[in-house]
Amino acid sequence: MTVKSDRWIRRMAEQHRMIEPFEPQQTKIVDEQRVVSFGTSSYGYDIRCSDEFKIFTNINSTIVDPKAFDSDSFVDFKGDICIIPPNSFALARTVEYFRIPRDVLTICLGKSTYARCGIIVNVTPFEPEWEGYVTLEFSNTTPLPAKIYANEGVAQVVFFQCAPDDVCETSYADRGGKYQGQQGVALPRM
Repeated sequence: MTVKSDRWIRRMAEQHRMIEPFEPQQTKIVDEQRVVSFGTSSYGYDIRCSDEFKIFTNINSTIVDPKAFDSDSFVDFKGDICIIPPNSFALARTVEYFRIPRDVLTICLGKSTYARCGIIVNVTPFEPEWEGYVTLEFSNTTPLPAKIYANEGVAQVVFFQCAPDDVCETSYADRGGKYQGQQGVALPRM
């Protein structure tokens, strides 16, 4: 597998609609305001967080169980800034919709701007032929409330392409993956 460059990312976005909406350059200023950068970088793509959030709350004193997740553990919030309580987390989705080719796998890492504030961005890999909006998880590891900015960069996607003779036998679409085509913030599914 090889890491793909900015030229490849631009070509795939323009010719195959791999990322929509697509920002061909690294953007650091919007409406004359500095923002956490997003768009194409040297060897990746910096994704943005939408303004749709699910903030974790334990008002029901429930147990977090990935096999039987209680959706009442979240408070829905829509806005430009999400405040995550201390030692808690929030879910969001990307602004961008992805269509991953069959010969590509991605990994996603949080941006250093957030990491240096104790905010961890967790995203699972985008598997071959997965498509949808990406669900993002923000963990506030600090004892203080933390801000997440909507419509600004939060993580970088790195694309790996396999050799032509090494394409996977079974893609995410082939096996009917449970998060295929997700539209909003997706909670755990069994």
